[in-house]
Amino acid sequence: MHEFKLEVTDGSARAGKLYLAHGDVSTPAFMPVATQGSVKAVDPEDLASIGTQIILANTYHLYLRPGLDVIEKLGGLNNFMCWDLPILTDSGGFQVYSLEHLRDMTEDSVVFKSHLDGALHTFSPEDTIKYQELIGSDIAMPLDVCLSVENDRGKVNSALERTVRWARRSLEAHSLNSQLLFGIVQGGMMLDLRDKAVSLMRALDFDGYAIGGLSVGEPKSQMYE
Repeated sequence: MHEFKLEVTDGSARAGKLYLAHGDVSTPAFMPVATQGSVKAVDPEDLASIGTQIILANTYHLYLRPGLDVIEKLGGLNNFMCWDLPILTDSGGFQVYSLEHLRDMTEDSVVFKSHLDGALHTFSPEDTIKYQELIGSDIAMPLDVCLSVENDRGKVNSALERTVRWARRSLEAHSLNSQLLFGIVQGGMMLDLRDKAVSLMRALDFDGYAIGGLSVGEPKSQMYE
């Protein structure tokens, strides 16, 4: 059974436990990044020995290399990387921002030009869910629209509204009961748009919620706020 239990609070701070298919995660938790199924320079045994409870991998990069057919043939990302604890996968939404010069976006999907060989690859919200189900992560993220901090209010609002539309499509496509699906809150650095995004996302009743659209060029003080 997947659930989150709040264990103790101290003012605005809280500690709890997240129960996932591959184990329990005490929160707050530090989540090392294993973009392509590997935390650089640290093997899985060492990760476990220092108390790592969950790692983060990236659907877009795993799709390109080693390829989802390889991961599926080996029984999922846990088996591929010899890691028996929880995994969270990003959808590829951050690459909408970081690889802006290599992608085209429509209402239906994002077409990426591979940074490896120039081949074109289409990521729709439904595709991204299917890919993460093949990966077998404990927590999946829907495809979202992440913009740099330089964008104006109109573009930020349009991005968050498209993120919500894609979130609905992702929920409809998601069918792996052992995997949680989190909604992603956009809205840039504008607090009223953040509030709007939270309200729209909560109405969709995801398993959990993530704060997206950070580390996109803003000062750290603004990010912390």
